[in-house]
Parts: sequence; structure tokens; C-alpha cells
Amino acid sequence: MRLHRGSVPLVSGWHQGLQTTRATVLTKICPFGGFLRLLGNVMPAELEQMVRSIAERARAASLALAIAPAAAKNAALNRLADLIDGSHQALLDANRRDLESSGANGLGKAQVDRMTLSPSRLGHLAESVRQVAQLPDPVGRVLEEWARPNGLKIRKLSVPIGVIGVIYEARPNVTVDCAILCLKSGNAAILRGGKEIFQTNAALAELIRKALGETPGVPVDAVQLIPTTDRAALHALLKLDSLVHCIIPRGGEALIRFVAENSTIPVIKHYQGVCFLYVDRAADPEMAERLVINAKTQRPGVCNAAEQLLVHAEAAGTLLPRLAGGLVAKGVELRCDPASADILARARIAHKAAMPPDFTTEFLDLVMAVRVVDSVDAAIAIVNRDGSAHTDAIVTSDEAAARRFQAGVDSAVVLWNASTRFNDGFEFGYGAEIGISTDRLHARGPVGLRELCSYKFVIDGEGQIRQ
Repeated sequence: MRLHRGSVPLVSGWHQGLQTTRATVLTKICPFGGFLRLLGNVMPAELEQMVRSIAERARAASLALAIAPAAAKNAALNRLADLIDGSHQALLDANRRDLESSGANGLGKAQVDRMTLSPSRLGHLAESVRQVAQLPDPVGRVLEEWARPNGLKIRKLSVPIGVIGVIYEARPNVTVDCAILCLKSGNAAILRGGKEIFQTNAALAELIRKALGETPGVPVDAVQLIPTTDRAALHALLKLDSLVHCIIPRGGEALIRFVAENSTIPVIKHYQGVCFLYVDRAADPEMAERLVINAKTQRPGVCNAAEQLLVHAEAAGTLLPRLAGGLVAKGVELRCDPASADILARARIAHKAAMPPDFTTEFLDLVMAVRVVDSVDAAIAIVNRDGSAHTDAIVTSDEAAARRFQAGVDSAVVLWNASTRFNDGFEFGYGAEIGISTDRLHARGPVGLRELCSYKFVIDGEGQIRQ
């Protein structure tokens, strides 16, 4: 089927089956010779038909991709990396147009930072694509094998999940990260980004489809971007449990809760990143200062930035002023409990009295809550009560205290003498991540290639029958 604006046909696979009698199609020539398409005034039934068509093609692509050779998938990835490297200016121009509208959309500072591309970030993005291409193919990996007394030979093999829908907000890197991880793990991806970054996402998605289209043995519908941010399209996607096998939301708590509450498809998620850094009495002061400042300020608007600082009472008198001074010098606002406020008042370091909600808040900004605790066990109890089971760290030279903290804290990632910022697929050597999960089932922590696979049993027999 063709969409028309006047007498000009707009041809693309994503709108197959979409009725256009009530649709307004706004078209802009995009830097790569294609079209940037925005749909308006489309009836919900028509959006549902469009999304179902996308999902049907994704399902067909997933079956072909599941048996595609690793060489073909890697070739597509390397081609994509080259296309990103060669398209910096066009991508930056698309991103600039999105950024120019960010004020009207009421975005905060942290959101603008997340949606901003730069030459260095694009270089990092291309490098992550190449790293994923170099990783071992997870599909077909033998997880277990054994023989039964009756002669049956049983193997448990890693296989793709199938079709994965990714719902995200103002994060252009997610478009590429999710596409490449799904592709390498043999899954088809349906991407639905936010309106604030639509032009950037569309430009990146076109590069991805160009790379797929130029690579023999890889279905072009393995990655599709839903061409509208209409909420009705999202509702339709979340109900297609016969075609889509997993949903991964990436964004703020409101988005993730909406997806989890409205999806009939299994969801891999985390709601918040209320990450703690506990400085023990045996912490090296120089190391503690370096780690605290990095965990809070290196990129404060991301989910693995430290939001909460705990300091052991025996070290707080001398160590807390040093840590606080370094944080304040970086522009961090400190919200303190009475014990830490008293220490900083005597040291004449700027701070504010914390309100109870501050101790469970993901600030996503240059704000940090501070408390003094009496022991490592008290720190563990506070982290488990007030944290979000995402990423927490201890700074100490006492290995026994470190191991106790790591064993006792019930979070996806628990670090000893390292910044919370290392809970990241790229830093884990995954090349990229499709998200960080705080769930207990299937995946926890950075979700990389292996976490995007399920398994099946393959059994070889010689005519055995059940007695």
C-alpha cells in the first residue's frame, strides 16, 4: 500500500496496511535520501493495524535472523559503524533540530544531556557497534549436555528470545545500542522512541536499515522504528503478545511503570537508580574522595550515578569535610541528616537540611543526600531499605567489611572500591547494553547479548519410546 500527500507517493514497509483516509502525513527529506515521517490525526484502529503489520514483519524477520550466520550479522554491524562514522554532520544536524525544540517540550537539564549527541559520543557509539561485532555469537551456545540411561542425548542450547520491543525516551544511543544487541543475539527489534528525539532516532534508524539492506543474509525488517509517538501505537504494541516476546522500557519511572502496568508481554525493567556509596571507617581518604566525586558528578543524569552518601561515624569527623568540600567544588548540593549537617557546619561547608524524601530520591542532578551511620551492618540495612536494588558501592581497605557489604546488599551490582558508574554494559565488556535490570527473573544488571537469549532443548535419539 502507498501513502499519498497530494499526488506524491510515500512508499515504505512500515505503513503496509495503514488506511490513510483520515491520516495527515508530514514529510521531511532526511539527510540520507529518505523521508522522516510523522503521523498525525490517525485513528486508533489504523495505528493498531500499522503496529501489527510492523510486528508481523518483525516476527518473520526474527525467524530468519535466528539462523543467520554470525559472519552476516557481524558484517551488518561493521557496516553500521562505518555509516555512523561517515554521517557525523547529518546526525548532529538532526540532533540539533531536536535540541532546539527541547525547551518547548519542558525538558530538564539531565534529559537534555541524555539526548545530546557530540562527535565524541558518536565515536563512542560507533566503537560500541564494533565491539559487539567482535563478541562471540551467543546463539547456539551449548549451555549443558548429558546422556540419559536410555541413550537419549540432551543438549540445552542458547537461542534468541524472538521479537523484542524497546520503549524509550530522550536517549538516542538507545536506538543503536538496542538494535545492535538484538541483531547480534538473533532477535528482531521494534523501537519506539520519545517525541523529543524523534528526528535523531529516525536518522539513526535509517542508517541501521541501510546497513541491513546492504548485507546479504540479514533481513532488513530485523530492526524497525515505529514512525509515530502517538500513545495509541504504544498501547497497541504492548498487547501484541502473540507476536512480541519481550518488552524493555528505558526511561523515567513514570514511563517504566506505565509499560509494566499496561503490557501483556513480559517486561524487563528497573524503576529507579537510587544508588548508594558507603565510605567505611577503613576507607583510604584519597580513594574515597576520587570515587565519590566520580560517582556523583561524572554524569549525574544517568541511572548509575550515586545519589546517596553514607559515611561511617568513626571516620565522618575528618573524612566527611574532605568529601563534601570536593563535591561542593563540583557544584553539588548536599542534603544532610543532623549528624552530617553538624560536621559540615563546624567545617563551614555549604549544605542543606535533608527532608525525609531526599533519602529515597533519584535526583538525576548535582544533588546528593548524606547520612552518618554507625556500622557496615547499619549501612547494609539502609541500602536495602531505601535503595532501588540497582547499584551500590563500598569504599574500604577492610576486605571483611567489603565482603560483608557485597553479600548483604541485595542489589543487581555491588562494587568494592570502584565507582557506581561502572554498572554499564560497555564497561562490563558487553559492547553495549539494552538496559539495566533490577528484576530477579531472567536477567539482572546490564542486559547484554547472553541476557537477550533464552534456551531450548535439542534431543537426539535412536528410536527410543516411552515405556
